[in-house]
Amino acid sequence: MKNLAYYMNLDYEIVIKKVSAEDGDGWFAYYKDFKGVMGDGETATEAIESAQNAFAAFVEVSLSQGDYIPEPHTNEKSLRINISMPENLVKKIDSYIEPLHLSRSAFLQKAALREIGL
Repeated sequence: MKNLAYYMNLDYEIVIKKVSAEDGDGWFAYYKDFKGVMGDGETATEAIESAQNAFAAFVEVSLSQGDYIPEPHTNEKSLRINISMPENLVKKIDSYIEPLHLSRSAFLQKAALREIGL
C-alpha cells in the first residue's frame, strides 16, 4: 500500500548545502525532485530532519488529495539534455507544476512516459 511510510522509505535524493555566515549560517537541505520541499538547521543532521518533516507533510497532503507522487528512479543514470521550446509554454508548464511540487524535469519525464505508453 502506498501510504506515508511507503514514500518515506523510498530513496529520494536530498541535497544538503552549508549556508554562508553572510546568509545566516547553518545548513540547508532539499528534495531534488520536489520543488519547495526543504528544511534548514544549525547542523547538517537537523537540516535533513527538517526536510524529511516537510516531505512527510507534503506526502500526507498529496495522499489526502489523491495527487500523483513521483517515485525515485532506481539504477537509472540520468542524462542532462538541452531542449528548446516556446517561452510561453515553459511558463504554462511552470504554473501547472508549481502546486504539484514537481520539478520541470520530473514533469517532462512523466509526460513523456505517458505519451509513449510506458
